[in-house]
Parts: sequence; C-alpha cells; structure tokens
Amino acid sequence: MSSKPPDTPADRRRLQMADIARLAGVSMSTVSRALNGSTLVNEETRRRIGELARSLNYTINESAKNLRLQRNQTIAVVVPYDAQSRQHISDPFFLAMVGSLADALTDRGYDMLLSRVDAEALDSVSSLYDVGRAIGIVLIGQWRHHDQLNALAARGVPVVVWGGQLPQQLYCTVGGDNELGGRLATRHLLDHGRRRILFLGDAQLPEVALRLDGYRRALAEVGVSFDEALVHTVPFEEQGAVRAIDAVLAAGAEHFDAVFACSDLLAILAMRALRRAGRRVPDDVAVIGYDDIALAAYAEPPLSTIHQPVALAGVELVDALTRLIGGEPQAPRQLPVNLVVRHSSSTGLASR
Repeated sequence: MSSKPPDTPADRRRLQMADIARLAGVSMSTVSRALNGSTLVNEETRRRIGELARSLNYTINESAKNLRLQRNQTIAVVVPYDAQSRQHISDPFFLAMVGSLADALTDRGYDMLLSRVDAEALDSVSSLYDVGRAIGIVLIGQWRHHDQLNALAARGVPVVVWGGQLPQQLYCTVGGDNELGGRLATRHLLDHGRRRILFLGDAQLPEVALRLDGYRRALAEVGVSFDEALVHTVPFEEQGAVRAIDAVLAAGAEHFDAVFACSDLLAILAMRALRRAGRRVPDDVAVIGYDDIALAAYAEPPLSTIHQPVALAGVELVDALTRLIGGEPQAPRQLPVNLVVRHSSSTGLASR
C-alpha cells in the first residue's frame, strides 16, 4: 500500500529534514540545530548537513526562524481594498497614513511589510502572523466586517485597526472622534445659514456611520429635520464617486445648499461637479470635507474640512500594537479632531 503524499509545505519540509537526518546519520534535532547555525553542532557536521540540504533543495523558513528566536521585527501594515471599486492605495489618505506608520515603525526599530487584502475577507490578514512573516498587524480600516475582526482578536492575533469604536468590540481600534467630526462639520454649515445639507459617503462603513450620527445630532440641535433623501451612498474610489455625485446633481441640484462629504477627495470631486453644473462654491453651495489631506488647502476654492491627526495616528497605532504584542490588553483609543475653515464653506473668507 502506497504511503499518503505530504499534504502541506510543512509536511514536505519534515520529510526532507528526515531524509537529511537519515543520510547524515544524525537526529532530526541535530539537523535543525545545524541548519540554524547552532554551535552545539560541530563545524564538520554542520557543513555536511548544509550540503545535503542544498542537494535536496531544502530551504530554511527565515521568518519562522526569526519568530522562534524572537528576532522578527516586522509589522504588517494592511490596506484593504474593495474588489468592485478597486480603490487604489494611492488614495491621499491611505498614503498619508502609510507614511505616518512608516515613520513611527522606523523610530521604534521595526520593519514594515505593506500588504493588501480583499475588504470582504479581512480575516485573511491572520496568515501574515500565522506563518511568521509579521509579529503583528496594523489594519487601515474596518470596512464592513466587524465580526471577522472580533474573531481575529478572540484567536489572539495581535492586530490593531484604524477605525471607529463599535459595540461588543474585542479588538483594539485607534481612530478619530468620528461622531464629533460629523457634528462639527454639520454645525459649521448650519451656523452659516445652510439648511439643506447633502451627506456624501458610505454609511455601511463604521467610521462614516459615526459621522452620519454626528450629522443627525447637529441637525437636531438646531431643530432642522433629518431628510433621508439628502443622504447618498458614495464610494471613496474616484470614478465611482464621480458617477454617484453626477447622478445626485442630475436628480435635483437645486434642492440643497451645502455638501458634507466624508472625505476630502469626495469633497473636491463634488466641487468639480458643481462647477460643471453651473453652481458656485461657496455662494450657491457650501462644501466641507473630512481628513484634511495636504491637497485640501490647494483645492479651488481651498477646502474646509475636519482635520484628523494622521501623524499622531501612526504613533498611537504602533504603540498600541507593540503593547499588545507584549501581552498588555489594549482598550480603543480615540484621537481628537478639529474643524479647519477655508473658503469652500464661508463667503466671508477670501480664497487663498
């Protein structure tokens, strides 16, 4: 009866190691020590085992080796993508966040492994940890799979997520105060006499849902009724956003006097669409964005926005993750946000 072939790379590696041990006349533990450079094995035996390993095309899993020896200093930074929209990693907010994380990791002596996963399978990031490629994971965004992230935390995978705080959350998040940001943006528009405020964003995403909560609260504070017709699901990916915004304007551009967009990119695209439709910003329609990316100040007109502390975010994400790796449970961390007023939302300011 034929023996069952090896099912996995790990099975095949064990068989190869057994072959090396048999040919060298030593135990498998001696082979393991020799291949890892242990001085407990004499030089001649190490050399003979090395030659046999090369002849059998046996290679050492350096990542797993480093993890066992506590030498792995690699943190995985994962940017999820939507398989339908294919939102690109060159999105200005992603770039700023990745840069902030790179600086924070370098300051602490860690290496960064940048990776992407399908947003519909966030739990797949665990493979980076399971095979020893990374000792921890920073995930930029929760997307729609809170349950998968809870499952990762329950398994003990060291992961910290940039995102909003949600009920029954087992994993650690670091994120801006999204509800406050939504309230500040909306209240600013209301204080400048705007009453029909268009909300652009995908409220299925936790951070956007919290911003929508802030929008609704600000309306209630001044006695303005919430109108579901003014809330439009718009993706963060550029081409999808352009189509969605054009459709909103075509359906009735005269029915709103302000736009609260849940990213600066969406706000800039909305201003471009308004210009094409003959609407003036801010005279006819005031516009405010979210994030305060570098380009916001150079938009035409300069874009009012909610500032997120991206530089601080990298430091906080790395600090939370390293403490988690060290065995310290980490509670969610909420970072401050603030309103930045520029010309796009206020006729009283000169364009600059």
